[in-house]
Amino acid sequence: MSATRNGTANSATTGDMIPAPISKRFSDIPSAIDIPVQGDQEDEAVEIDLEDLVDDPTELCTLFENERAARTYWMTVSLAYAKQKKIDHAIEMLNRGGNAMQDNNPKEKLSIISCLCWMYLWKSREAPRVPPEGGLLSEAKTKDYYLQLATSSLNEASRINPAFPPLFLARGVLQLLKASLQAPSKAPGAGHVDQDKADLLKSALKAFDQASKVSQGKNMLALLGRARALFGLGNYKESLEAYQSVLRKMPDLVDPDPRIGIGCCFWQLRHKDDAKQAWERALEINPESKTANILLGLYYLDASSRVPTNSPDFIRLYKKAMNEYTQKSFKIDKNQPLTCATFASYFLSKKNLAYVDTLANKAIQFTDVNAIASDGWYLLARKEHFNGNYELAADYYRRADEARGGLERGYLPAKFGVAQLSVLNNDLGEAKLRLEKIIQSANKNERNYEAMILLGTLYAEEVFANQYAASKEDKSAEMRKAIDYLEHVRTAWKDPKKNLSPDSAILLNLARLYEADHPDKALECLLQVEQLELDQIPVSEHPSGIEDESALRNALRKNLPPQLLNNIGCFYSQAEKHDLASQMFEAALSSCMRIGEKGEDMDTDALVTTISFNLGRSYESQGLTDQAVEVYEKLLARHDDYIDAKARLAYIKLRKSPNKEGPDAVAQLQQENSSDLEVRALYGWYLGRVSSRKKSGNVNEDPELRHYKHTLQYHDKHDRYALVGMGNLYMMAAREMRRETDQEKQKRSAGYTRAVEFFDKALQLDPKNAYAAHGIAIALVEDKKDYKSALPIFLKVRETIKDPNVYVNIGHIYAELRQFSKAIESYDIALSKEGKANDPGILACLGRTWLNKGRHERNLDAYKTALDYAKKALEVSPDQVHFKFNVAFVQIQQVQHIMNVPETQRTLAQLEEASEGLEAAIVALDEIATHPQPPYPKADLEQRANMARNTQRKQLGRQIEKQKEYEEKNKEKLAAALEQRQAELKRREEERQKALEQERERQEKIRKEREEILARDREIAEQRAEEEKARQVAEYTTDSETGEKVKRKRKTRAKSSGEAKPKSRSRKKKADTDGDEDESEEERQPKKKRKLASKKESTKYKSAEIVVDSSDDDDDALERAERAIENHRSPASDAEDASRADNNESRMDVDNVGGQDEDEDEEVTTTRATTKRGRRGRVLDDSDEDEDEGEGGGAENAEANGGSDAEPTAAADTSMADAADEDEED
Repeated sequence: MSATRNGTANSATTGDMIPAPISKRFSDIPSAIDIPVQGDQEDEAVEIDLEDLVDDPTELCTLFENERAARTYWMTVSLAYAKQKKIDHAIEMLNRGGNAMQDNNPKEKLSIISCLCWMYLWKSREAPRVPPEGGLLSEAKTKDYYLQLATSSLNEASRINPAFPPLFLARGVLQLLKASLQAPSKAPGAGHVDQDKADLLKSALKAFDQASKVSQGKNMLALLGRARALFGLGNYKESLEAYQSVLRKMPDLVDPDPRIGIGCCFWQLRHKDDAKQAWERALEINPESKTANILLGLYYLDASSRVPTNSPDFIRLYKKAMNEYTQKSFKIDKNQPLTCATFASYFLSKKNLAYVDTLANKAIQFTDVNAIASDGWYLLARKEHFNGNYELAADYYRRADEARGGLERGYLPAKFGVAQLSVLNNDLGEAKLRLEKIIQSANKNERNYEAMILLGTLYAEEVFANQYAASKEDKSAEMRKAIDYLEHVRTAWKDPKKNLSPDSAILLNLARLYEADHPDKALECLLQVEQLELDQIPVSEHPSGIEDESALRNALRKNLPPQLLNNIGCFYSQAEKHDLASQMFEAALSSCMRIGEKGEDMDTDALVTTISFNLGRSYESQGLTDQAVEVYEKLLARHDDYIDAKARLAYIKLRKSPNKEGPDAVAQLQQENSSDLEVRALYGWYLGRVSSRKKSGNVNEDPELRHYKHTLQYHDKHDRYALVGMGNLYMMAAREMRRETDQEKQKRSAGYTRAVEFFDKALQLDPKNAYAAHGIAIALVEDKKDYKSALPIFLKVRETIKDPNVYVNIGHIYAELRQFSKAIESYDIALSKEGKANDPGILACLGRTWLNKGRHERNLDAYKTALDYAKKALEVSPDQVHFKFNVAFVQIQQVQHIMNVPETQRTLAQLEEASEGLEAAIVALDEIATHPQPPYPKADLEQRANMARNTQRKQLGRQIEKQKEYEEKNKEKLAAALEQRQAELKRREEERQKALEQERERQEKIRKEREEILARDREIAEQRAEEEKARQVAEYTTDSETGEKVKRKRKTRAKSSGEAKPKSRSRKKKADTDGDEDESEEERQPKKKRKLASKKESTKYKSAEIVVDSSDDDDDALERAERAIENHRSPASDAEDASRADNNESRMDVDNVGGQDEDEDEEVTTTRATTKRGRRGRVLDDSDEDEDEGEGGGAENAEANGGSDAEPTAAADTSMADAADEDEED
């Protein structure tokens, strides 16, 4: 098919103009026709202008009836009306003509009835699908109405002659139109094509095959119909082949255009660019093709959907789709259903709803494709949805869904629209059910992410509403579902194939969901939102002169929403990253100032107040007290009634001046704001600090307890701080109670029970109150000794309560459970917390735990560690007498343990050290006994000191003497063992050093060998490059006309009569190379020489062979090739020549090329007849003919170096490939 553009062939420059193909529809209708009439003269006739027919064909029909006109005249005029798109007049003419021929031969009517059938089919394509609003169904002329008439006409024609060829084609088209109007099945397991529709399409396929068979394959319309039926059945590959076959047979067919069908098949097969090329070609041939225009418009709309909406490519593609193609298609035919649906979608996005209604109704009325009708109903539903007519919108959504099958199949956007309506009607249960069905029915690779977003948001809103509800419910399942759906969408953003843009709303919902349990993930979501906001800031608004990325980021943050920055700062503060939190709060304040300067309609006063307070708290956490005070004072200057700021200032004063200014400030704050719960909590904390120095025996007289009781009675009975505070006070009081008698134990237990009641009340009000849970865990341990129940509580609250005491309590439990390693780990964590590095209480706990571990494991080192911690605690608090007792106690325990250790497991030095400790313990116990407030009764202390002085001192002395005697007796053995041990260690070290040295030498040797191999490979590569260059020079010459490099051509020479004809497969080369080979030998082997040169890819020898294929009449080129050979000869090649000159008669002849025939050329073999083989040569089969020629070259070089006894002139290559070659040759 000749390629044409705008009607001009590519060869137009030569003057041959090939016109573009044009439509041949109605091309046989003349411009005028003469109707013979009865008159005085025989040849009298009436001329009818077929290009200007009257609007009412009644007179023409009367004329034809009176004159008994033949059927050809009736049909010609009818087709002329059809050519002018006056189908109703054509039908009237055909009906009158058929009636006028009632008395004639029935076969005369056959053509008229067939033509009438085609006219009804044409009218069916243009008729509406459903009757217009207000019209009667019985009177409406819909598509079904005309299809029934066409069926009736076709049956009538079939009764006259069922084998009439045009009827096969008409029957196929009728079945196609019926199939297109077939309502889709609602069966849940329906396949790609419904069974009823498939049956109709198969019937159409059979009819088209019959039409094609009758015409012996020349009926192109039958072939097109077959392709269309296959397309409807979903056999897109077969349909594509059928369309292409039509185009090959009839390349000038443009109406109908098979290129449209080819493009549609390509589109369904996911070859969208090929589809575009087919439609562009169709449009090139027929620029007025409405179908090609709208299909190209849809192509560019699809392309625009695969790029971000804020990119320039989206605007370019969208404009091209709508302005260049869709608009043109609409101008050509304002009733084209696909064009109307596309334009309606455009106007819906522009909120021009009046046009939406008109165009969508046109798409529904005039289409014979269910999918387009579904789109029309969907557009009407979206319009009513936007207008708030939810009932009508729901009905239209239902119709759109049913037009594509409904139920399990249907139209997902319509189903999604119904779910949206359910949300608007507050029927959230129904909405969630519908959305879950949409998600479940979708393929995993093509999930409906819009449904997942909406469903995840609904679950998230349900969780958020529950947080503020008076009665809390368990919404953990809803939270998991919300996170799961939204995280699926978030993950899909990373896949470029899905072309999904990140949505800040999704990230913000995820941040709220993660806020309580996973603050790190919440912070990650907010940081991603921050990045999205930063990416949307145009470059024109970037500050100039800032190159550092972090500085630029900080400068741009003032353009972000202050709420976002404040939330990020709060999460940083919660993660104890107070410097980053301060940066965020400062940026949030700058953003508020920017909003105020721009005069945006937004009240920033509340934001500035909250952010300023957060900034002050962040400064406090960093120890920047002065800056925090400045922030609070500025805040109070703006709002003097901001109590939280006043409370923070009072607290800071109390910290700075705990004796005068601080208490006065707190008392004044309490007096001015006695009803504020936060102030009352601060005042209660202050009373606890003051009253702790002078605790009375009766807890009910404690001022802190009375303050909390007053808060609960007169201000808020559900104040959680007061409840937890009262629980703590009752628990501390119970802890101090005596427990000697049963009555005292019961009273003490009742105190713990009272404390637990307050903690439990606080937990009922706030199930996540970690302080109340912590109090219950302590009560379980101290009252019930229920360590196993308390431990999980402590482990759960340790992440919430950032207090070292939690880890201390966990350590206590592990110590009681005799899990000493875990206890020590917990104490170490508590000791590592800020301000606790030298806490004497934690150090004492560590000493006690190490002591118990030493007892349990009988480990002397553990005793020593326990003593170290006890001494360190005493160093920190030398005035605390109980720490002094701890040191003495550990020293005595250490002596008691070491005396029971066998002589072989202890040393004299350790015993002497223990003796010194014992003496120090005796002195310490005497001092502790004289202390005014000893930790134990004085008599007990004196008794312990006397026992150490009298009993343990003597026992230890005997152990020391015994250890001395043991070590004296075994001194020589111990020395020998020590010497042997040292010698063994020295020998192992020497062996290790020797092994390391050998490994270094081996690595160095390998490195040098690799360098040598690389150098040799480079040398060989350079040599090959030079040889290739010489071969190129020899094989190519410069064309005298064009100046281009061309390959030399050989001229064949007639052979002499006595010259032997060479074998066709002979590849053996004459061994003698004395320089005077005759020209005939050169002619016999040009191909063999070229193959040898081209296939010689690898060799391990210096010598190389360049084979030149030159023509007889190009002697200077031959000389140049020979000079190139001489210039590129290697030393090995020179040695080869010398060897051949001296030993030509005695050397061993080795075949250069494997796979030679036994009957070689006589000229070649005669030179070798007198030569005896000195060693076994390589014997190869004919099958080796196509092997690499490298082995032959290697054998030749072996001969040049003197045969098997000669040594190579170059170092041997160590590569595996070359080694294999050597094995083959040997």
